Amino acid sequence: MDAQPFTVEVTQETLDDLHDRLGRTRWPDEVKGAGWAYGASLQYMQELVNYWQTSFDWREQERFINGFANYRATVDGVGIHFVHEEGKGPNPLPIIITHGWPSSFHEMLNLIPLLTDPASHGGDETDSFDVVVPTIPGYGFSDRPTSQGFNYRQIADIWVSLMEGLGYPRFAAHSYDVGASIMGWLLRNHPDRVLGYHTTEPGNPAPHLGPGSPELSEAESAFLEYERNWELDEGGYMALQTTRPQTPGYALNDSPAGLAAWIIEKWHAWTNPPSGNLGEHFTQDDLLTNVTLYWVTETITSANRLYYERAHHPAAVGPDERINVPLGVTLTTQEIERPPREYVERLFVDIRRWKTFGRGGHFIALEEPKLLVQALREFFRPLR
Repeated sequence: MDAQPFTVEVTQETLDDLHDRLGRTRWPDEVKGAGWAYGASLQYMQELVNYWQTSFDWREQERFINGFANYRATVDGVGIHFVHEEGKGPNPLPIIITHGWPSSFHEMLNLIPLLTDPASHGGDETDSFDVVVPTIPGYGFSDRPTSQGFNYRQIADIWVSLMEGLGYPRFAAHSYDVGASIMGWLLRNHPDRVLGYHTTEPGNPAPHLGPGSPELSEAESAFLEYERNWELDEGGYMALQTTRPQTPGYALNDSPAGLAAWIIEKWHAWTNPPSGNLGEHFTQDDLLTNVTLYWVTETITSANRLYYERAHHPAAVGPDERINVPLGVTLTTQEIERPPREYVERLFVDIRRWKTFGRGGHFIALEEPKLLVQALREFFRPLR
């Protein structure tokens, strides 16, 4: 594998066009007192877009991103962007960390110095990791696959090839969201490659619940009912991206304000700020860096398209299928990500850790990086 250093450098023409479009945003109306009930708050979005146009400094964010070791490589025929930072301890453990939707590799960057150099951040040098943070194909600076049928199973194979190309035939892993969908395939098809897997979303992939499966417990039935109601209330984005991702793509790829609303509404809903103020959890710069990555790479449609491919090439777990890779679970405050342990045990037979964060939502890597790093250190320490 020929990995080449990669520098993030968006053209000034692209940024000028972005600022021009932001200044010409045609705002919708809103029901009085709607807040976030109908979707992204008009007042919040107007404030955020104004900041994006007048104060947000993309070049500063580029310098932050380029402060890490970025690379691009062709892996199994697909161009992959990734960050690769080597640990500073005596025997670093390789770990691959996969982002979710609508997020990006940027969410994971604050984890890297804590993982690679624990001794400089109040930890033990023996907990050091070699960290690989790839960008999922269809997102950011990785290639945008345009062939039908490209799905999470192929990405899992790419991750194995990527890690092997970097000299890591066996490795640790952490993921959530669509990253967990990818890891579900990797754990099932390449279990010998993974010495341990940590997640904040243990219900993904879902276990087999069809004929031949044990009867559901009360807790499992309650969780599945909650999941059904959650999808009715929250899953509109998923239904659209699963069925007709191209249609919203025209609007999302053409309007930066529209793109921001599509993404930010989910960051709000899946963070559950008690006061409704995302600023208590994320800076505007962090939120807009993630949105801008989608904008400047024009990847919202290709990222959304993976939902379609997943639905049309399902990865249903078989009745006798089990995953034997050691599993570490740390649950966030998101109820939809907190299935009963017996539900997870239907698929994962070797759960080594089951704990709960006292705070932090879906995007915990950016919201509470120190909490997540501590969980990773604790889980992987006996597996080294």
